[in-house]
Amino acid sequence: MKVILKEDVKKVGKRGEVVNVSDGYGRNYLIARNLAVPQTERSMEILGEMKAEEAREEEKKAAEAKETAKQLEKLTLNFHVKSGEGGRVFGSVSTKQIVEELRKQGIRVDKRKFIDTYPVASLGTTKVRVELYKGIIGTINVHLIGSDS
Repeated sequence: MKVILKEDVKKVGKRGEVVNVSDGYGRNYLIARNLAVPQTERSMEILGEMKAEEAREEEKKAAEAKETAKQLEKLTLNFHVKSGEGGRVFGSVSTKQIVEELRKQGIRVDKRKFIDTYPVASLGTTKVRVELYKGIIGTINVHLIGSDS
């Protein structure tokens, strides 16, 4: 019996796949628990529509990520930190602080998506990379300004 999975099922397949299972397993377990539907012409049409909708969503998210990447390229975040002789910095600027500063400017970025996870600890401008979406990487300019204390 061929069924279309509505959800991921261990050792059977992923959501949206057409799999061949035994009649009893398909009827008594998968269909009964609303994990799958029998494969028919109508269900295949619905599956095609669902996949097309998912593709449109993916394109929309990718376009939003590209737009955010363009915004980040133009942006420079300034942080004032205490520094000593020779430009030594006391402390550093973490990804959490960068995310908070971006949030103040209306840009949402997940701190777990930073590629360069090390804290910024040198005066001047440092480029920090963040993966906004699958394969789309934005670069944030972080400028540390030292002040003697």
